[in-house]
Amino acid sequence: MTNTPAITMDNKASILLEEARTAHENYLIKQQDSDLEKAIEYYIDAIKINPSISESYYRLASLLLLKGQISVEGAIEQCKTALTLDPDNINAHIYTGYFQCLNGNFDEAEKEFKLAVNNSGKNSARPRLFLSKVLFSRIQSHNSSIKDVMRFLYYFLSGSMMIMWDCPSIKMFCKFLANDFSVFSYKTLGETFEKMKLFPSALEAYSKGLEKTCQGNLFYQKMGDLSLECNNIEASMDCYKKAYELNPSNREVLIKLATICQTYFPDKIDETIDYYNTLLDFGADMDKIYYELGHLYLNKSDKINAVSAFKLAQESNPENPYYNNSLAYAYIKAELYDDAIEYYQQAIKLNPDAEWTSIVCHALGAIYAEVKNNYDAAEATFNAGIVLDPNNIDIQLSLGDLYMTQGDLDKAIKTYCDAVTTDPTNYLAYAKTGLALWEKDYLEESIVAFHKSIELNPDFEIAQNNLGVVYLDGLGDPKESVEYFKNAININPNYTLAYFNLGRAYQAIGDKALAAEYFQMTMDLNKITQELSEKEIRERLYDLFN
Repeated sequence: MTNTPAITMDNKASILLEEARTAHENYLIKQQDSDLEKAIEYYIDAIKINPSISESYYRLASLLLLKGQISVEGAIEQCKTALTLDPDNINAHIYTGYFQCLNGNFDEAEKEFKLAVNNSGKNSARPRLFLSKVLFSRIQSHNSSIKDVMRFLYYFLSGSMMIMWDCPSIKMFCKFLANDFSVFSYKTLGETFEKMKLFPSALEAYSKGLEKTCQGNLFYQKMGDLSLECNNIEASMDCYKKAYELNPSNREVLIKLATICQTYFPDKIDETIDYYNTLLDFGADMDKIYYELGHLYLNKSDKINAVSAFKLAQESNPENPYYNNSLAYAYIKAELYDDAIEYYQQAIKLNPDAEWTSIVCHALGAIYAEVKNNYDAAEATFNAGIVLDPNNIDIQLSLGDLYMTQGDLDKAIKTYCDAVTTDPTNYLAYAKTGLALWEKDYLEESIVAFHKSIELNPDFEIAQNNLGVVYLDGLGDPKESVEYFKNAININPNYTLAYFNLGRAYQAIGDKALAAEYFQMTMDLNKITQELSEKEIRERLYDLFN
């Protein structure tokens, strides 16, 4: 009775060890991280239940080293524990020799492989080949003798011949061969169907490959690629997620998950951020990942993290103009304008493309004009952008706005007219030209410009309203103006100024009732929009009846 618990525990440890061997073998064949995790878990559990089994230590050491959870020195220590428990264990000597090689201790490695050869008999093919590798490394380092060369040839040739009697190696080789042939068959069949555009058949081939070989990381990825090609985004994401679960070290799948999630699921920003943060662990293309993270954080209105991500991207590659530009934009969002100016200037200096750099000049000029009130710097920057890209109508309009702010109507009119020449179909250019002409008292020309703007875009409520103002205040024709104010209100029912101007038009016509109605509507709407002075609206309303 007293021996039963010990026997039960030994049996349990043996079962766990067998499970670990199976998972370990599956990992070697399929290279799926899920099998690696299982093997590690089973080896650890086996050691906990029965710490006296030598095999558990050196096999666990190899897997933990593979995952980067222990150092080579740690793996060697694990092997020493295994040899303490079983000094004649051939595999323990082989693993110890292998780890000594990794650590650069070739003399120690040679001793371990020799012990394994001596203890293995006719099954010494593996330690002989490992030993020949150590000797070959010594030959390559030019620290060898004729004796070393002869020994290398002896162990290499004898190991190569004796591999036929190494049953474990032959068994594993056959499994590799059978699995590889099966994977190759289903993969080739699926790819053939894909080339023939027989996508359902290709998907079926990959599904059968998944079922027969359990090579999920490969076939789920193939199914994900196929679903993406067929524009079945949900299915592709599901397949890529399964492939990633089976092999989290597959960087290619993780990149696809991040890219698809970012492109097709803009509401899943946090999930996309998690994917990109995981990609950082691989240590490759760090600047590109930080760059994408910066945009994602901007979409979340997370200004601090956006600045941080773009800054890391820029520091990784300071000569990348796009990183400098995005960092500057993030600084604007964080209202750190001096920092934004610095990085915009750097992006302009790098100038990868005249058209693109012109857009950056536009952004920098806007900061000078609207934030810093440095009109000279703004004008110089806008003009530099126009030189870079004479067809950039947006920067021409901003330059015209700058002249309007300074009260230089002649320059404003000329600049707006240049914009019209650049793009005769731009309704905004005509509307701005009309406003500048109105301010200059060129009424007929202003009317022509506003009409052209409305012709190009009848739904542009500002041009409708401003044309009404020209007729009302410029030509003194309130009846003609009513139509345009009404058009503006129909287009934008929340356009407070248009209601106010329509009230003024009816007041000029002499229809006090309608004027009062629109002034009251203006007052009610202005409580929300805060566009106008409430005092002015009240005065207009009261003046109707005085």
